[in-house]
Amino acid sequence: MKRNIIKLLVCSLVVLSLSSCNDALDIEQEGILSNEAVFKSADDMSRYLQGDVYNRVSTRNQIGFTSQFTDEVGIGGAYTNFGSGVHEFFVDITTGEANAIWLSQYAVINRVVRLIEGSKLVPIPTNETELKKYNDVLAQARALRAFSYLELLTYYSTNIKDPNALGVVILDHIPTVEEQLPRSTNREVFDVIESDLNFAEQNITAQSSQYFVSKSMVHAVKARYYLYTGNHSLAKTNAALAISTSGLSLTIATPIPTQAVSFRSAWHRNLNGSSTVSPYMKMLQDAERGEVIFALSRPVSGSWDNISTLFNGNTSTKVESRFDMGRNLFNILRNMDGDIRKFAYIDPTVTFSKITNGAPVNNSADEKSDDYLIDPNYRANDVLPIDKYPGKGITVLRNDIKVFRVSEMYLILAECAVAENRLTDAANFVKMIRDARSFTGVTTAPSFTSVTDAWAGVLQERRLELAFEGHRYIDLKRLGGLANKGMDRSVVDGQNKDYPLSVPLDDYRFTLPIPQNELKSNQVIQQNPGYNTTP
Repeated sequence: MKRNIIKLLVCSLVVLSLSSCNDALDIEQEGILSNEAVFKSADDMSRYLQGDVYNRVSTRNQIGFTSQFTDEVGIGGAYTNFGSGVHEFFVDITTGEANAIWLSQYAVINRVVRLIEGSKLVPIPTNETELKKYNDVLAQARALRAFSYLELLTYYSTNIKDPNALGVVILDHIPTVEEQLPRSTNREVFDVIESDLNFAEQNITAQSSQYFVSKSMVHAVKARYYLYTGNHSLAKTNAALAISTSGLSLTIATPIPTQAVSFRSAWHRNLNGSSTVSPYMKMLQDAERGEVIFALSRPVSGSWDNISTLFNGNTSTKVESRFDMGRNLFNILRNMDGDIRKFAYIDPTVTFSKITNGAPVNNSADEKSDDYLIDPNYRANDVLPIDKYPGKGITVLRNDIKVFRVSEMYLILAECAVAENRLTDAANFVKMIRDARSFTGVTTAPSFTSVTDAWAGVLQERRLELAFEGHRYIDLKRLGGLANKGMDRSVVDGQNKDYPLSVPLDDYRFTLPIPQNELKSNQVIQQNPGYNTTP
């Protein structure tokens, strides 16, 4: 790990100016904070936390990889990189997304390690207010570190539910350039995650903003962590606490514009416009907080990452669509009458294939037509531009990244209910979400006739509610076997109708490879099964 993770960790950081170097060679001495990086007070720690820790946290790479690898997206008209991408199921040690997820999470861990080490230079405050600030800064940082470790285990652990399975590298100190570290077991990483989250829960102060770690965010991380590791009892407890301590409720769809409900209509344009009246759309546009427990702030100005550009070019329109919504995902939504999500996720420039007298007709008003299956030019005539990240007001393509929402917590409660054979409770949790998303009144609770059916129902609701938020990849891996459901791509989602539609749920590619650069620089790190050490 000599020139990759370690390179990140030995990079000299000027704490007080909140800047970072570009080259590991800028360091004065390996493994030691430079003389410039002196923490003198809790305020210095807080400035570093906000300027160099929070700014590194991102799930953009996870969202992009998940959408492309699974059944969330299809090839759009502006897509050009055929034959070697993740959407074609090409995943190996050179895959850019695997490298980016690995490095981005260790970049956060790097900053947290440096903050913890730097905090040791600060005299422990004797004033109670200053002591709370000191501990609160460390609590926020450690919660973010726990989240990064959870993200790493999600993608790189061979089996996140097995404590003895191979996990990831633990970095709890500032190493030297020459130091090489092996992967730890999941149990060892679990210990770090649980220690960080417990410290955070005990020391976090009241925080009303969704852009900073709060007690409800800590419970949300715990809920997802315990869910993924198979502890449904603690997942249930923490999901409920995340909801109750946040003071938030599910964001409702209504009111909405009063025009007739149809795609490409004035109603749809008004729904997605900057002056929308729908609380749910206002949340997606960052005009209101809504049900967001924790989000990564992405201001209009500055060189922040844009989620929408994963799918679109300069605008979220048919013309700029690199990846559009997977057809089968849309087909589920289009048949859910009164559900705002089918309109909220799609740009008003949407077009649907319609064949009349043997010839395609563009801009068909019949969104329920299945003529795309016989349209020889479906990529041009059947385009579903993704608009879940519609921009902030008139600003195109820039939105906050919603990491934890109340709806996910209810879905965790639903999943825990299925695990405990409480199928009616699981159905009611799903109904709560559908009621909130309905603009035509209350919905009917799903009827789960068996545990397998219930798993399938929860998996599908996660597919709909959490679409394009980075969940589908791990959800298929976790729940696909229990639900007897695999990847669900349409034949028109690819370059042509001979395109591969899925990979088995036990395929090795449902665990990402340790990246090539890491393998080259670290002789003791172990690769995941199925991947060669050379491309």
